[in-house]
Amino acid sequence: MSAILLLGLVLALLILRQPLTVILLAAIAYVHMVWGHGYLDYIVEDMWTSLNKELILSVPLFLLCGAVMTEGTAARRLVRIVRAMTAPTRGGLGVAAIISCAVFAAISGSSIVTMIAVGSVLYPAMKEAGYTNRFALGTVVSGGTLGIIIPPSIPLILYGLVTETSIVDLFLAGIMPGMVLIVLMTGYAIWANRHQPAQKMDWGELRIALREGIWAALFPVILLGGIYSGYYSPTESAAVALVYALVIEFFVHREMTLKKYFNVVTETAKLGGALFPLIAVALSLNLVLTEYRVPAQMVDLVSGWIDNPIAFLVVINLLLLVVGAFMTTNEAILILGPILMPVAQAYGFHPVHFGIIMIVNLEIGYLTPPVGMNLMVALVTFKQKFNELVTSVLPYIAILVLGLIIISAIPWLSLGLL
Repeated sequence: MSAILLLGLVLALLILRQPLTVILLAAIAYVHMVWGHGYLDYIVEDMWTSLNKELILSVPLFLLCGAVMTEGTAARRLVRIVRAMTAPTRGGLGVAAIISCAVFAAISGSSIVTMIAVGSVLYPAMKEAGYTNRFALGTVVSGGTLGIIIPPSIPLILYGLVTETSIVDLFLAGIMPGMVLIVLMTGYAIWANRHQPAQKMDWGELRIALREGIWAALFPVILLGGIYSGYYSPTESAAVALVYALVIEFFVHREMTLKKYFNVVTETAKLGGALFPLIAVALSLNLVLTEYRVPAQMVDLVSGWIDNPIAFLVVINLLLLVVGAFMTTNEAILILGPILMPVAQAYGFHPVHFGIIMIVNLEIGYLTPPVGMNLMVALVTFKQKFNELVTSVLPYIAILVLGLIIISAIPWLSLGLL
């Protein structure tokens, strides 16, 4: 009964549109009062203990790295390489947009940063080349969602933190599901433009693009190769990524200035200042919930209603799709991750596989109103009407739902590389 009241409290505060910090603090206070016999003395200590982890350093480092690469010229150079390689394909610019999003996602770890970096280059290029506004808009807005499933992904890091799941395992697990989504999305881009004449391969343009963009193209290889080879940890990889980004933007491309870098650091600090209090409170809540066996109570509660793993999977997917439409990805992970993961384990789901399922669900949430973050940012970035944005992403929502079904039904896609 207490677990139901806790969920009711959280949902009520969400409906009242209270800030996430208020919701999490209220949940901690409730758990302490109900299960902890009225003691609130340890909240601050729990918050400090939660933040005192080396892995958390990777979050601001990846955020700053993505901002540096976006402010510099790395994104444009990567897009130029992919654009030259996909030119002979029907719908080549659409395919280039999706693949560029996937590649840049491996640098930025962020959906919104990926959408802005790639979309600012390829959206006007597609319009100029004669693609419909609806297709061009839907492709860059939807392609940006790959930023939260392609490693290194900040939402994957947050899920690993709140559920104590290996970040390296989660990064490995995101590769094949990410490839599935890329194949589905590029397949649609080719089909939607099947009547468009293909261009000839411009080998001269490809050579120039590779020569000017080789340092940016090596970035994902250096970053992910070091992680998967075990040469450095995810936190160390974030530091390596940032140093590499600074070196190529300051000394190789020579597009970054001290003034630009100061602005990048300032904006990243603002973002971190909003995110880290949430992480502290969420991880503190996780400690409290574990101490007072709330996940175990949730398992007992849910198992009394649903006794079939397939039925549980259907219900959880529907729940997360709804949650993704009303909450940002980070909020949903920080609140629901530590509660739902033990329940999923009780039904036989691997924590890593469930994490990928959760991330893909929330990835779709980036495109669904009323709180779809990519839609909100695209309103300002591309200056489009909201109904045009929503209509443009509908085919890609259907594609992502199909990908979700495939990833949910085939655990090997998430666990095969572990």
